[in-house]
Amino acid sequence: MTAKATTVTTTAGNPQQALDLRDAARYLVTHPLVLAEHEPEMFLLIRRYEQRLDRWFTQRFGYRLQVTTDTARLFKSTVVASRRPLRTTSSQSRAFSIREYTMLALALAACSAGRSVTSLRDLIHEIRSAATDAGVRLTEEHADRRALVTALRWMVGNGIIKEMHDSMDRYVSDSEADAVLQIRSDRVALLPIPVLARSETVADVLDRSDQGLSTRAWIRSLLLEEPVIYRHDLTDDQWSTLRQRLRVESSIFNEMFGLHIETRAEGVAAIDPQNQLTDSQFPRPHTVGHAALLLIVRLIATNRTLIEQNSVTEVVASLAEEHRRYWSQRLAGDLDLLTRKVLGLLQDHRLVEVTDDIVHLLPAAWRYSVKIGTGVQTPLL
Repeated sequence: MTAKATTVTTTAGNPQQALDLRDAARYLVTHPLVLAEHEPEMFLLIRRYEQRLDRWFTQRFGYRLQVTTDTARLFKSTVVASRRPLRTTSSQSRAFSIREYTMLALALAACSAGRSVTSLRDLIHEIRSAATDAGVRLTEEHADRRALVTALRWMVGNGIIKEMHDSMDRYVSDSEADAVLQIRSDRVALLPIPVLARSETVADVLDRSDQGLSTRAWIRSLLLEEPVIYRHDLTDDQWSTLRQRLRVESSIFNEMFGLHIETRAEGVAAIDPQNQLTDSQFPRPHTVGHAALLLIVRLIATNRTLIEQNSVTEVVASLAEEHRRYWSQRLAGDLDLLTRKVLGLLQDHRLVEVTDDIVHLLPAAWRYSVKIGTGVQTPLL
């Protein structure tokens, strides 16, 4: 126990350093690509503690930190989170579509070894060449141009492309539009996680994690990247390993991220008291978030764990009628769309599973139950 405690508690003698390291580690987990021009203070903090952070992430999670003169990249290849999509950089951020992912992959391929300064037209020509090599058909239709600009705009937001003259956005409505672009091919090279080099399909990317290298690192990464680990997610040996090491895991998660480990018979979760260490918050405001929280409370009140999706839609309809004046009129008027978005959010947070039109209420959902007449939340997990 003494050796383990020494390994975990390495900054107790320097409280400010411990806080700085925690801030940097928390930021890297939610922002695996850190740019000096966007976050200068955080980048300098990461660079100052590069060796300690790299050792932490490598030894404990199987991740790898690479820092250049103006870029920090955390390669999180131990576990590939299956429900954490890229999101657009528009004001109303949303998940990438399949077509936008395709355009991004082609654009990155076109930028990987090209000129540092190029025109939008030349870049599009290279993208079309990459599409031909990959057997992907591109058109001049508005939908394809819009998807391509969405991908390129993501690259601008992540410091890979810089618009030096004119804007790429005009290409959506004008196929002859042009712009002068600066390309950071060195940052393109920092994007792919190692598992991509030996994967040919999406299933390969999801399946070929580094679990075989270290079961402890794999389980720890799963606990960090997923909202909750349920008992059925792990084998008997893995579950036993996790339960036996809960004290060590709690120390690691507290030191690096300020997280608390909650454990129950049904599963284990890493809880952030600040509710910030996530790319998808719940509870959340606006129509979908409000509807999702109210739906969970209603479903818990039924004392059932398996509910037909038609019944769920009826509950959503009742909530929409009750709160229509406060909710988006478009969503309140399209119950199927609202139900899909609500269930999608709840699935992202592993509060429900949906299979064959059956909604399965998962144990973590009871965190949001309310004792009638008290208003007190009952955290069961």
